[in-house]
Amino acid sequence: MNAVILAVLVMLVLSLFRVNVVFALLIGALAGGIAGGLSLMDTLTAFTDGLGAGAVIALSYAMLGGFAIAISRTGIPELLVSLVIKMINKEEKGATRESLVKALLVFVLLIMAVFSQNLIPIHIAFIPLLIPPILYILNELQIDRRLIAAVLTFGLVMPYMLLPYGFGLIFHEIITTQMGLAGVEVEMADIPRAMLLPAAGLFIGLLIAVFISYRKPRTYHSMAVKEEKAEEKTASVKNIAATVAALAAALWAQISTDSMIAGALAGIAVLYLAGAMKWREADRLLTEGMQMMAFIGFVIIAANGFASVIQATGAISPLVESASDLFGGSQLLAALAMLLVGLFVTMGIGSSFATIPIIAAIFVPLAVEFNFSELAIIALIGTAGVLGDAGSPASDSTLGPTAGLNADGRHNHIWDTCVPTFIHYNIPLILFGWLAVMVLT
Repeated sequence: MNAVILAVLVMLVLSLFRVNVVFALLIGALAGGIAGGLSLMDTLTAFTDGLGAGAVIALSYAMLGGFAIAISRTGIPELLVSLVIKMINKEEKGATRESLVKALLVFVLLIMAVFSQNLIPIHIAFIPLLIPPILYILNELQIDRRLIAAVLTFGLVMPYMLLPYGFGLIFHEIITTQMGLAGVEVEMADIPRAMLLPAAGLFIGLLIAVFISYRKPRTYHSMAVKEEKAEEKTASVKNIAATVAALAAALWAQISTDSMIAGALAGIAVLYLAGAMKWREADRLLTEGMQMMAFIGFVIIAANGFASVIQATGAISPLVESASDLFGGSQLLAALAMLLVGLFVTMGIGSSFATIPIIAAIFVPLAVEFNFSELAIIALIGTAGVLGDAGSPASDSTLGPTAGLNADGRHNHIWDTCVPTFIHYNIPLILFGWLAVMVLT
């Protein structure tokens, strides 16, 4: 068996059996390296040599995690919750008003999820802070929580794949770097153009979920939500102003330097100087935020080591040649096959960011063999990486929504988050990603 196929299969099977992804990547790399003719020491050397390529991304995640927790402690989430509650409780009730409130609530949650990836890069940190306090409101309005899961997951996935800000900048940097390492140099400015059609597929999936699949009322029996004791946080005018200034500084620094590390550092510095983050608590809060993102960072680092071993085996070229013969030169079949492989790999790993280094080493040479254009290759790699992020039981994009919606034990992770998001987003992504590759070729 080809060493690349063996490495990916071992990694994927171990991941599906819930083996820690970092260990699955290491074991898969060892299996592939030895099968490819490398000695154990050569395989380990290739693996460790590749780790450095993921260090910048991992540090970016850690810094963003610290920034996210710092913002969450300013009292802004509590202020937003109280505003939603006041808006829903005021004035008389009626069918029309109830419909408007439902629409507004869904829209607000969508906007917050979108902003959490780009404008206010706090990732999933806002979900456990915002969703549990409004569960009783969702129950009163009989909103299907599968709808909220679909809305949140869309907001967590679509922005980073399309917009080069916040987590989107990290994702686009990974695509650019890994395609370059695989032999195809591309500009980051081309990525949004290539990912426009796949993003449109996600949007169509969202519309189906909102207006067709989960539009009917669903009854939930209210239960008490566990609340941990925490010190009172109030969103003072000072904290609000400091948060706005921190976000503006983070966005400016990121755009100016093309570095999310610099952006997060600038935002944290403003919160420090404005007093919105108390000096005596800063170390604990920033450490907590870094821990929140640490696992993703380790997965990305390990994935780069995995990709390095795959390249060191020299087994990519034979795989490309055999695949070319298998598909008979058909771009249509080759593109579909690569998208499906991306789906399975990301479903196993649970991270689209960590999937890119793995699939780029294989897909880029194969795409070049089939004469795909640079834009088509970007669409192929980007879509194949995103596929599975929605629907994977191990993905932040599904774990985050479940963490908030299941605070009262009434929301099942697999059947109420993973299955709905898999159906509504992965199917359109395959179709529109496939279309994008063929249109851009």
